[in-house]
Amino acid sequence: MLQLSIIVPALNEAGCILEFLRQLQALRGQGHEVILVDGGSGDDTVGLARPLVDRLLAAPAGRALQMNIGAQAASGRVFWFLHADTQLPDRAAQRIIEAVQHAGSWGRFDVRLSGDHRLLRLVERMMNWRSRITGVATGDQGVFIRRELFERVGGFANLPLMEDIDLSRRLKREQRPVCLRDTLIASSRRWEQQGLLRTIALMWVLRLAYFLGVPAARLAKHYDQTV
Repeated sequence: MLQLSIIVPALNEAGCILEFLRQLQALRGQGHEVILVDGGSGDDTVGLARPLVDRLLAAPAGRALQMNIGAQAASGRVFWFLHADTQLPDRAAQRIIEAVQHAGSWGRFDVRLSGDHRLLRLVERMMNWRSRITGVATGDQGVFIRRELFERVGGFANLPLMEDIDLSRRLKREQRPVCLRDTLIASSRRWEQQGLLRTIALMWVLRLAYFLGVPAARLAKHYDQTV
């Protein structure tokens, strides 16, 4: 059986890290590994996570850098990048293994946002629809990649924002993603804390600007000032 390396970048996730990692314990029992890369948490993320992971690494804060460091330490043949506030569907690991054996070398899941607001249903549908049309996957969708393909395209670019979009662009030059309809549940806390309409508008503006060539570092400064 293909071994997965589940790579989780984290920063101050003490509020959700236990619930998240408990989902992965059965997979550890099946021979898959869990690697958490902490970006300098000031809360108890590290202490809570330590007994529930196979490797606990430290890195400077920055999701792209953290995920690359995790990949460098990984032993599995397939990397699965997950956010620490994700709820997984049943048989997720098996679905990944089936996908990379029979359908393609990289892909992602559909996503559902955790909140109950009707507008979130539209947001998640648009995310999944856009991903199928464009072949671009976001970090919320639980991207998985065969090791050799990840290494061939050079991993994540060291960008402060849009690292998932950048990687998807390079990956889809090799092949389009496998789009699994199994649903990950991603936290809607960012949307709810900052305001749904405001966050939707901000995300679309940032993505359009990046598509038009605005550097990710410039967009990250705007994002930090806005949120």
